[in-house]
Amino acid sequence: MMASSYKDEDGHISVSGSGAAAGAGGGSLRSKKPENTAFKQQRLPAWQPILTAGTVLPAFFIIGLIFIPIGIGLFVTSNNIKEFEIDYTGVDISDPCFSCSQNFSWNSTKPCTCSIPFQLDQPYESNVFMYYGLSNFYQNHRRYVKSRDDSQLNGNEESLRKPSKECEPYAKHDNKPIAPCGAIANSMFNDTLALFYSNPNGTKTQVPLTATGIAWWTDKHVKFRNPGAENTNLTAVFQGTTKPVNWRRPAYELDSDPDNNGFINEDFIVWMRTAALPTFRKLYRIIQRRNNVLPTLPRGNYTLEVVYNYPVRSFEGRKRVILSTISWMGGKNPFLGIAYITVGSVCFLLGVVLLIIHHKYGNRNNGAEISH
Repeated sequence: MMASSYKDEDGHISVSGSGAAAGAGGGSLRSKKPENTAFKQQRLPAWQPILTAGTVLPAFFIIGLIFIPIGIGLFVTSNNIKEFEIDYTGVDISDPCFSCSQNFSWNSTKPCTCSIPFQLDQPYESNVFMYYGLSNFYQNHRRYVKSRDDSQLNGNEESLRKPSKECEPYAKHDNKPIAPCGAIANSMFNDTLALFYSNPNGTKTQVPLTATGIAWWTDKHVKFRNPGAENTNLTAVFQGTTKPVNWRRPAYELDSDPDNNGFINEDFIVWMRTAALPTFRKLYRIIQRRNNVLPTLPRGNYTLEVVYNYPVRSFEGRKRVILSTISWMGGKNPFLGIAYITVGSVCFLLGVVLLIIHHKYGNRNNGAEISH
């Protein structure tokens, strides 16, 4: 028998006839047809904006009038932040740290120190943040970022004795597990920086530096914990492990303060938060304001004393120290203000250009439509 098909009012294809072939064909046709619903047949109500001069031009002008003042405010705020940078890599012969950078040795038992004099032309009133900066150091390398054991850093004693394979080749040394393991911990920045103010009478006064409060709260209290939480004797807890290859002392001797020692040492925590770009800075110390009468750092002569432990010449890197104040928007960052000003100016300029075009050609087009 022959089979026939027809469409009903809703667009469904119906098949009539006899035989297995007709039945199979009808089932195949029906199975490929989406259900007759508003969603599957794309009959849902929709709204499409009609772009006219009356809607586009005000939008451009409003964006411009909002973005330009915001950008100016951000740019002025950024410029009011005081920042001073000191490069102490020791590349040139005239640099105070040149001899330390040339004669560096991992096996040296006597640290090399150098002093860099500098002058502040204006006082720093509020809290001053002291950063160290590195250049040409790729902390964002995939294998470098993965080279850590988060379970070990969280205080797991089993991971302390058996580090993750992700830490290789910095998981074990001399058949002892490394704590903390991995390439990130092994390359921790370990220069010691001290700041001195030169008094008018010729004497020097050391500027007090605060070593706590520099790490994220979540890192300090959630992600990083010392193993053996109930045992305050870290020397006993870390017994049977060894320090990272490039460290000069083990993790339990990083600080004399028990709340800033071991895996919860804030210098260590700050370093373990890897940077996204090869040129970066990390918070080293905070210079707290003591009173509201005297500035935190008065104008005058200073000396930065460096214990040179961290080599960078092998990968053509550079080291620097940054003294900076902050504002409600954070540190110095003129890019955000410039970006807002640029976007606002472009939108405002486009609005003016489109307004001129509309004024010149809009009436002509309307007249042509009326004549037709």
